[in-house]
Amino acid sequence: MTTELHVLALAALLQMVQFGLFSVAANLQVGPRTAMAPRDTPIELTGAAGRLQRAMNNHFEGLILFTIAVLVVTLGEKSSALTEACAHTYLIARIAYVPAYVNGWVPWRSIIWFAGFLATALMLITALIS
Repeated sequence: MTTELHVLALAALLQMVQFGLFSVAANLQVGPRTAMAPRDTPIELTGAAGRLQRAMNNHFEGLILFTIAVLVVTLGEKSSALTEACAHTYLIARIAYVPAYVNGWVPWRSIIWFAGFLATALMLITALIS
């Protein structure tokens, strides 16, 4: 398994952890009866529960692009020290993004997000030009 695929698996586990954190926070906010009910009317979460939900959704978006980058690098046999470093940078940024978003660290939240995005873009560009 390439390093990039290993990091992708860790990123998927991070997504699962984020889902758990969001679920617990949301359940505490709205109560189990609302949490288990059908979502005929959207539930508007506030505070930490809302921020955890938005951070989780943001990771879903970033994970799609990162998965594409990992597949391009791996299937194209373009893995290198640079793409491995980019994969690790993405994961570290995504881990750091959760507390940055939940705690409202401005402008760090945006800087951390951009580091992960840039790492993903650099993986794709490296695979295309190498």
